[in-house]
Amino acid sequence: MVYFIVYLFLEVLISVNISSRIGGLMTFFEIILSAFIGVSILINFRATLMENLRAVSMQSIDLLEFQRLNLFTLLGAFLLIIPGFLTDIVGILLQFSVFTSMIVNRYNVKSENNNMHSNMQNHIKKDSDVIDVEIISSDSTTK
Repeated sequence: MVYFIVYLFLEVLISVNISSRIGGLMTFFEIILSAFIGVSILINFRATLMENLRAVSMQSIDLLEFQRLNLFTLLGAFLLIIPGFLTDIVGILLQFSVFTSMIVNRYNVKSENNNMHSNMQNHIKKDSDVIDVEIISSDSTTK
């Protein structure tokens, strides 16, 4: 909730500053243009999806990254449709695979580290239940 309030405050602050500098008519044209770009991205999403499928088949990205990249493309398109300069900036940045890959890799590394840590704890916990026993058969003689 706090992040949303901070985001709204930044959105209003940035929008007021930019629109006061470029004027009302140019702000209107920017809103129309960004909405048009967002709708065209949604219409051409099939091409982006095919490009990401090709990357999965070449094993350059995994399935989790494939899902996140497509999610960020859709999220960026919706952010471009919503009026506001900050949403337009974030929406445009989400359309570039460099930025989305950085975001995916940043959060993917953290989740892998957490999974490795929890798997290590489970492995240690399982090993503490094992008792090492040596069995000596009765028919063998000791000298």
